[in-house]
Amino acid sequence: MGFTPPPQLKSGMFGTRGPQAGPQPTGVVKPPKPKGPGGIRIEHRIGIQAPAEVIWEAVYDLDRWHEWNPLYPKASGRIGIGQVLDLTLVIPGQPERQIQPVVLEWVPHEQLHWKLTQMGGLVKAIRYIEIDALSETGCIVSNGELFQGLLAKTALRGMGRSVFRGFAAMNEALKERAEAVWQARRQG
Repeated sequence: MGFTPPPQLKSGMFGTRGPQAGPQPTGVVKPPKPKGPGGIRIEHRIGIQAPAEVIWEAVYDLDRWHEWNPLYPKASGRIGIGQVLDLTLVIPGQPERQIQPVVLEWVPHEQLHWKLTQMGGLVKAIRYIEIDALSETGCIVSNGELFQGLLAKTALRGMGRSVFRGFAAMNEALKERAEAVWQARRQG
């Protein structure tokens, strides 16, 4: 005596389709929905009227951040994958603190990403500065951070707006710096 295969279930523990799903054509598979990294993202974007190379020069030169960067008034280290940076972080309304993030990746004229682990690994942050060239002399700079981990929400509670204001102040200062350098080069 042979066994007949059971009918395909539409719902329930072993079902392959939800109750609202209609008949699906044979051989058609829906791709999974894309997922971005989880966590809390705080980001500020700004347009800068200067080439990506000029903006990158300001970002890459850590030793001169003290001249223009209000968020990181002291910075040292070498930008390279796996390198540890030594930064003084000044978030508006918060006490100054020293951080030692590790560079995850960098692409000249395009991006700098670093990570920082805090509270014994319960808060992880991926910090990024990304330059998107729209034309030869115009770019959008995204300046932000992705907070992850069990205590990310708790750590950001009451501090998120200050972090955003810090990113905005850094972007405004970067814009002023890059546009002034570009203007001087065009005139000289």
